[in-house]
Amino acid sequence: MMQLKAGVALSLSKEYKQTEIGVIPSDWDVIELESLTTKIGSGITPTGGSSVYKEDGRPFVRSQNVGWGNLLLDDIAYIDDETHQTFPNTELKLNDVFLNISGASIGRSSYANSKLVGGNVNQHVCIIRPIENKLNPVYLNLFLISKNGQKQIDSFQSGGNRQGLNIGQIRTFQIPVPKTIVEQTLIATALSDADALISSLEKLIAKKRSIKQGAMQKLLQPKEGDGLSLSKGWEVKKLGDVGIIVTGSTPPTQIKEYWNGSIPWITPTDILNTQKDIFNSEREITNLGLQVIRKLPADTLLVTCIASIGKNAILRNDGACNQQINAIIPSSKTNVEFLYFLIENSKPYLIGKAGITATMMISKKEFSEITYSFPAFEEQTRIATILSDMDAEITALETKLAKYKKVKLGMMQNLLMGKIRLV
Repeated sequence: MMQLKAGVALSLSKEYKQTEIGVIPSDWDVIELESLTTKIGSGITPTGGSSVYKEDGRPFVRSQNVGWGNLLLDDIAYIDDETHQTFPNTELKLNDVFLNISGASIGRSSYANSKLVGGNVNQHVCIIRPIENKLNPVYLNLFLISKNGQKQIDSFQSGGNRQGLNIGQIRTFQIPVPKTIVEQTLIATALSDADALISSLEKLIAKKRSIKQGAMQKLLQPKEGDGLSLSKGWEVKKLGDVGIIVTGSTPPTQIKEYWNGSIPWITPTDILNTQKDIFNSEREITNLGLQVIRKLPADTLLVTCIASIGKNAILRNDGACNQQINAIIPSSKTNVEFLYFLIENSKPYLIGKAGITATMMISKKEFSEITYSFPAFEEQTRIATILSDMDAEITALETKLAKYKKVKLGMMQNLLMGKIRLV
């Protein structure tokens, strides 16, 4: 996989000028968007709304189809030619730039690919059609979602709440433009290459997660023997038989000496869906606070059992948890990581065990009675090691992805304002 590095084969410009949108190279201009386009206008929703959508026909782009620089076409709608003929002024051309102008997704931008040519947009999406050889559409799309582009969009919103943009406002957007279309294209290509690398990494992570999910389904279930008997070495056990079950509690909040210490006190908000190990918490208690509730040793499994059923993590330090969590202090014959993966793979099963009062919950007694199939300790350890290695690989890829995204943001800021030049 190619490496993403800002500044490779780039040279710094020495001459800059101050403009109303910031410092840019002296040979660049700041130009109103209206002067760089042949069309700026929003679409129309056909009479009848979604009732006129078809399974195929002319693609109909809505705000949910416009992402942050990319298209989201999984749920693209279609209209027939008869409906299309009622608003021909919004017919899409290749490389038309889309800008969401209302609703929660205001400011998201993308551009039309060949699949969307001949389609239309609704009233929540603005079509911006750059003048060929004057404004590169990919360059414009990238600028709109950049820090400086979003700053201009925000400047038209009242009270910091994004309400909407009108066509007149969009026409006045100030665009920093290199003198030549060649430099714009080089910038667009460099950032598009970065996007492609990020996208390929995201796909690889999704593939690795899918492989891990399949491995969990296979490894955490015993193979059937004759009839209904379990495969050799597996045994059905209650959770109460594989460890000590503890429901957490809260030190009195009015006693200051119990709080703001260094001992983790875990609540459901501290447990993230993609996090196996937990070392710290948002709120921490003192030794005095720990003395008035149940202490949990390191390597205790925490499982949320009220409202958000089934989130789980392994507490890696001595600590405590609140009353929305049932903790399992595993016995010497139970591998805590195997137990984690077992719970992680069975959230629907846990939810099905929850009773419903004012909210869904699993009491300590009910939790203790829930059954799973367990192999011998050595097999638990082997399975846990395989799945933990998969987790480690995914985590490493996610760390690399976060790094690449950060580098790309820096590249956008530097390239789109000319701090780094490609010519």
